[in-house]
Amino acid sequence: MLNDYLKGIIQNLPDMPGCYQYLDKSGEVIYVGKAKNLKKRVNSYFNREHDNLKTRLLVGKICDIRYIIVKSNEESLLLENNLIKKYKPRYNVLLKDDKTYPSIAVTHETFPRIFSTRNRTLPRVTYFGPYSHVPTMYALLDLCRKLYKPRSCRLPMTKEGVAQGKYQVCLDFHIHRCGGCCIGKLSHEDYVNNIEACKEILRGNTAEVQRKMREEMIRLAEELRFEEAQAIKVQYDLIDNYRAKSEVVSNTLHNIDVFNIESDEKQAFINYLHVVNGAIVQAFTFEYTKRLDESDDELLTLGIVEMRSKYASTSREIIVPFTLDLPENYAVQTIPIKGDKKKLLELSKLNVKQYKFDRLKQAEKLDPEQKQVRLMKEIQTSLNLPTLPLQIELFDNSNIQGKDAVAACVVFKKLKPSKKDYRRFNIKTVAGPDDYASMKEVVGRRYSRLITEGEPLPNLIIADGGAGQMEVIRQVVEDELGLNIPIAGLAKNDRHRTRELLFGFPPQAVGLSPTSQLFHTLSAMQEEVHRFAITFHRDKRAKRHTASALDTIAGIGPKTKQTLLKTFGSVKRIREASANQLQELLGPKKGQDIFNALHKTDNFDNPE
Repeated sequence: MLNDYLKGIIQNLPDMPGCYQYLDKSGEVIYVGKAKNLKKRVNSYFNREHDNLKTRLLVGKICDIRYIIVKSNEESLLLENNLIKKYKPRYNVLLKDDKTYPSIAVTHETFPRIFSTRNRTLPRVTYFGPYSHVPTMYALLDLCRKLYKPRSCRLPMTKEGVAQGKYQVCLDFHIHRCGGCCIGKLSHEDYVNNIEACKEILRGNTAEVQRKMREEMIRLAEELRFEEAQAIKVQYDLIDNYRAKSEVVSNTLHNIDVFNIESDEKQAFINYLHVVNGAIVQAFTFEYTKRLDESDDELLTLGIVEMRSKYASTSREIIVPFTLDLPENYAVQTIPIKGDKKKLLELSKLNVKQYKFDRLKQAEKLDPEQKQVRLMKEIQTSLNLPTLPLQIELFDNSNIQGKDAVAACVVFKKLKPSKKDYRRFNIKTVAGPDDYASMKEVVGRRYSRLITEGEPLPNLIIADGGAGQMEVIRQVVEDELGLNIPIAGLAKNDRHRTRELLFGFPPQAVGLSPTSQLFHTLSAMQEEVHRFAITFHRDKRAKRHTASALDTIAGIGPKTKQTLLKTFGSVKRIREASANQLQELLGPKKGQDIFNALHKTDNFDNPE
């Protein structure tokens, strides 16, 4: 029940945009939200029953409400972002970012320096970046050093000190990595101009730098100063080479932000690309931990505000996969259908999918069971199972025209083979090649025994076959034994490879991608039951063939048979052996008896 104190606050809330904060009994801010209309939004939390458990828990803990009125929806969006960062509320989605990406720093000294750093709190410094792809940052630094040779020393250098000859050149000057500004080889004015050119390159304005270089080359050529023009041409080519290696979409795309999102039950992954003059100068993917089952729209909106604020983006256009509830004056939203902008959106999607995949692999390496749980949840969702399929059992028959008919049951616990629980069955009640009758016998024997012995039943049964095998299993499990165990089937194609997963009665194909991990897992399970069944069948058939000629002879027991097979290798070679050979091995009487029996027995099975 809503108490009188909270009722009074809600009734007096204004019909204006703003941010609201929910506090618990200790006065801690547990949730921050924004609203176009504060009264309507806050009231919606208390005037209905929420399906989401986490939201119900949040509402149950609200003991006080604060709010801040703003002039526009845009201001409420930015204020919400600042309040979340300030209070880190328990029920708000939070950015999971423990990485410090490196940046390029340009100092504000008389003779500025350029270097990489992870510390963005240095005084009197302009930062470029940060760079999530470190090789890109080093490529930019290398380009600036090759083009303009900025100093790398940390001397507090002044123009007066240079004029008075206070400094000496270092090794960098001798190996042509520094222009020698410390001894006046490069004037202060030229040095500062070079640093400004470096800044333009770091901003992504390489086209502007090249334009100025081209003008300078033409001027020098007209004055017949060809050597100087050639030196600039070398610099021009260096920039050209860098641009060719960088990600360039189109020179017409200038100062654009691109966003895309991938999410699951617990996390959301948002990718951000910043494009200047067609080149991607920044690329980041961040992970958000969900708190209240937030939608992709809500998460992407929060992510856009967070990232643009974090990296001080001033782009007036953002490319997004769907329309978002952003303020009208915040930025122009573009949802491209084709062209270069569409390519950028697809590239962002590719990056976020790869990041999600990499995170999943890392988590599974740290906790191998996590992979099994994820796949079991996928099976549960795909088949709409009431419980997680912790124990799965698969059946398969094997025979040749009804001869040596056997069946096998393999057991998977948490998707791992539990070989101690594997079972093999000789078909006892079926004559001839009848797979359906054989399956019916085996399934009945299997689960009747489990019920009698009080052993746990599986959460899912999978038939190595299609609708027919599934129906036979259903008749035994449901109609005869009265059990309620979900039944699926793995149908194969004409090449005996897994084609599709079937479920339900009548069976329907479950949409699984043949390239998915779950499909490969199920295929491997099907191959395992087939392997186990056919191995048992071959063993039985081999035993029958091996035993057929020897078992008809009186006086040959298991030990004698083993001695003969060990010495000669097969029934065929035993029969080809001379009487003397058999007598030497088994003794005069037994050797002669076996020789006589084998050679007067015409009716024996030849081994394969």
